[in-house]
Amino acid sequence: MYLILAQSAKTTWWQSLFSGMSPAGFFNFSFLPKYLSFFWQGLVYTLLLSVLSVLVAVIPALLLALGRLSKSKAIKGITGGYIAVFRSTPLLVQLYIIYFGLFGLIKIPSHTILGFIDISRFIPGICALALNSSAYVAEIFRAGILAVDAGQTEAARSLGLSGWQAMKLVVLPQAIKNVLPALANEVVTMVKESSICMTLGMMELMWGAKTVAGTTYITIAPYVLVAIIYFAINFPASKAIEAVERRMRRGDRKV
Repeated sequence: MYLILAQSAKTTWWQSLFSGMSPAGFFNFSFLPKYLSFFWQGLVYTLLLSVLSVLVAVIPALLLALGRLSKSKAIKGITGGYIAVFRSTPLLVQLYIIYFGLFGLIKIPSHTILGFIDISRFIPGICALALNSSAYVAEIFRAGILAVDAGQTEAARSLGLSGWQAMKLVVLPQAIKNVLPALANEVVTMVKESSICMTLGMMELMWGAKTVAGTTYITIAPYVLVAIIYFAINFPASKAIEAVERRMRRGDRKV
């Protein structure tokens, strides 16, 4: 009973701070005591969706990059076509086609993990974001491979390595080191782009803001809070990536 009274007093005290504010006020956060869990769950959902999407995209992206560098016109055409399609069409359209088209045929049982993540929506979301991301990451890998000096390949071939062995043992390790900052930037970009999954009812940050706004009629502040959360994630991450890039450049100059 004392716990309930304390919680009620805390809520009343918090809401009294915003009692004179308009529902359209930018900083009317009176909804937070009741709906904080929506934003916490949305944050977890957004981070899982973003990180897993980029991780899933890495292998297809590497294969696409190697295909773009292939001497076979057929392979180069297929991989180039894939990249062109996914880079030239809106992510929202791709999300709808994959969710309603592909996963309309492949039925995923509705099962909840962590209490709020429905895998029947989560998995299609990851697939859509990963397929889109792979088209961009492929170009990052291709640029990283081309940035490795051609003399490295020639030296490897002169030592008796095959073309594939030279690529796997000599070129790719250096290329991956070159593209690591760009891959980290792709995760930051994906954190923002994952908000589009709100349109399919996935419980990420934007879904939480829209639900709270619709329930409480506080129209602006939930979105302001989400913007602050996105900024709190992405700005420090971007600065950390810049610091890693500077350190890697210093290491390269010393070598």
